[in-house]
Amino acid sequence: MTDTICAISTPLGEGAIAIIRLSGKEAISLVSSIFTKDLTKVPSHTIHYGYIKYKNEIIDEVLVSVMRAPKTFTTEDVVEINTHGGIAITNKILEILLTIGARLAEPGEFTKRAFLNGRIDLVESEAVSDLITADTDNARKMAINQVTGTLSKLITNEREKLAYLLSNIEVNIDYPEYEDVEVVTHKTLLPKLEEVKENLNTILKESKTSKIIKDGLNICIVGRPNVGKSSLLNRFLNENKAIVTNIAGTTRDIVEGSIVIDGIKLNFIDTAGIRNTTDVVEKIGVDKSLEAINKADLVILVLNSNEKLTKEDKDLLEKIKDLTHIIFVNKNDLQTKLELEHLPSYIEGNTNSEDGINALKKEILKIFNLGKIESKNLAYMSNARQIALVEKAINYINNSIISLNDETPIDLAEIDIKNAWNALGEIIGATYSEELIDELFKNFCLGK
Repeated sequence: MTDTICAISTPLGEGAIAIIRLSGKEAISLVSSIFTKDLTKVPSHTIHYGYIKYKNEIIDEVLVSVMRAPKTFTTEDVVEINTHGGIAITNKILEILLTIGARLAEPGEFTKRAFLNGRIDLVESEAVSDLITADTDNARKMAINQVTGTLSKLITNEREKLAYLLSNIEVNIDYPEYEDVEVVTHKTLLPKLEEVKENLNTILKESKTSKIIKDGLNICIVGRPNVGKSSLLNRFLNENKAIVTNIAGTTRDIVEGSIVIDGIKLNFIDTAGIRNTTDVVEKIGVDKSLEAINKADLVILVLNSNEKLTKEDKDLLEKIKDLTHIIFVNKNDLQTKLELEHLPSYIEGNTNSEDGINALKKEILKIFNLGKIESKNLAYMSNARQIALVEKAINYINNSIISLNDETPIDLAEIDIKNAWNALGEIIGATYSEELIDELFKNFCLGK
C-alpha cells in the first residue's frame, strides 16, 4: 500500500458535480502539480478553488479538498477533486492523474485501506457497502449502526469475556502459586460460558431479521393460468408491470417488482401459470415457477372463486402446505363455486378493484412480525459470513460446556474456548486471511 490510488467516486454521467478521490503518500503532490495553487503548503481539511491545468491547457474549474494523514478515512493523505459532472471532463482528469503517477484503485480499495490501516474493523467495512446499497430506511439504520460500531461492540464485549477466561486459565495452569488471579474451576467457568452463549444466541436470533431488512422478502405469486396472478402483481405495484389477458399461458417467464411497506422491501415474483402443457416455452416457465416456490420467503396461491378446485389447484395446495403461504381467493364478485370449506384459511378479494389487497398486506406484516422491526435497535449482523461465524463460536462454547460437565480437564476445554474467541475475532477482522479480504472487497464499487 505504498502507491497512490485514484478513482471516480460518483456515478459516471451528466450531473452538477463529479468527485475524483486519491489516497496515498503522493496524493497531495500529484494533484498540486496540475492545480493552479500549491497544495503542498495548505492546511489539512481545507477546500481550494482553482483550475486543473495540464500541458498549458485548462481542463476544468474545480474545488479541491485536502485532508492530511492520519485524520482521514484511509488514514493516508486524501485529496478529492470536485469537477463539473460530465463524462468527458471526469475521464480526462482521471486519465491525467493516471499518466502522472497515480494507480487506478481496485473495487473497494479505499475501504480496504481503511481496514488494513486500523481505521475501521471488518464489520464496519462491510457495512459501508450495505449503506450505499440500502433500499429502505430500516436497511439504512441497520447499516449505519454497523458503520458506527454498534454491532462490533456487541461482538467485542463477548470476545473480551472469553479472553478474560482464557488468561485466567493460562495463569492457573502456568503459575498455580500466583494468588492475585481468580482460581478457575469447572463450577466457576460454566456460568460464565453459559452467559456468553446466551448473549451470542440473542445476537443470532435478532440477526435472523437482518435478511428481511437488508434484502427484503421474496414473495412468489403462484396459481393456474388465468386466476389473476399478474393482475394481483399489478395491484400491489400500482402499475401495469405484467401483461394481463384472458388467454391462458400469457405469462411465460418470471415478472418481478418491488414495493416498500413499513420500511421493509417486498419483492413480488409473478410466475407462469402452473399446468400440464406440451408447449416447450410454456413448460420452461412452469418449471421456473416451481423453482421460485421453493426459494420464496412467502408463497401467495391464487385461486378462482368462480371455479371448483382442479387437480392443479390441489397439487399446489399440497406443495405449499408446509411452506409459509397465504391463499388468496380471487374474483369474489362472481358466483362462488370454489369449495371454501376445503381451504385451511384464505383471504377473499378481487383484482379488478382494491378489494382484499389491504388485507393481504396486513397478513404479510402479521406473518413476519414486520411492525415490530421499527422499534428495535437494528444492531443486526447483515450477512451470512458473520452469522456463520457466530454459530461456529456458539458450537465451540457448547463443546466446552459439555466437556466441563463431563469433568474433562480444564486445559482441554480451553481449546474450544480459544476457538470460539478466534471465530468472533474473524467477524470483526481481528484475525483474517488475505483471500477473505480480497473476496470481501472485490464486490465494492470502484471509488469506495
